Amino acid sequence: MNTAKGKVTTGASVSLDGYIAGPGESGFEHLFAYMGSGDIEVPTANPNIPVRMTADNAAYQRALVDRVGAIVVGRHLYDMTSGWGGIHPMGCPVVVLTHNPPAEPASDQFTFVTGGIEEAIETAHRLAGGKEVGLNAGQIAQQALAAGLLDEIHLSLVPVYLGGGKSFFPDLAEDAPLLLDGPEVIPGTGVTYLHYRVRRP
Repeated sequence: MNTAKGKVTTGASVSLDGYIAGPGESGFEHLFAYMGSGDIEVPTANPNIPVRMTADNAAYQRALVDRVGAIVVGRHLYDMTSGWGGIHPMGCPVVVLTHNPPAEPASDQFTFVTGGIEEAIETAHRLAGGKEVGLNAGQIAQQALAAGLLDEIHLSLVPVYLGGGKSFFPDLAEDAPLLLDGPEVIPGTGVTYLHYRVRRP
């Protein structure tokens, strides 16, 4: 069994004015347009969620799927997607951090933990087999940042202004300023991928 731990990263598609969702959970057709605007079909673990991308975006997406061994999400996203119909498109184990686990999980791909962000990430490391652990942006990533567990932030910067909505770190004011190293810039079509490293104290 691989006991090595991969990096802990978080990422999201983000607008030029810094939002991962528009007002009232809107704007996703713009934030994720680059994931459906190409001629190359990128297989996902969930056949009900097809992805057709340009060559450069497809290469980035394949590399992402290859390096991530498990992800951590919150109960809100799990419920909003109805547990992705039981099959997360990344195809890897999913750890759901919640105060109230459901009586019936969507499938055995999902593990529910109630002990906080440290337990969720440690569980994800065990499931990831030494690969990267990815965190859902928002409260999950911010909790990891506050606990000193977040290594990198990956932004998929999309050329749209949403004018308001949900920011990547919704309550960062208490921990600001947040200093990062980078970025590593990876050009795409309709998107620019930016990788930042979190500075340690």
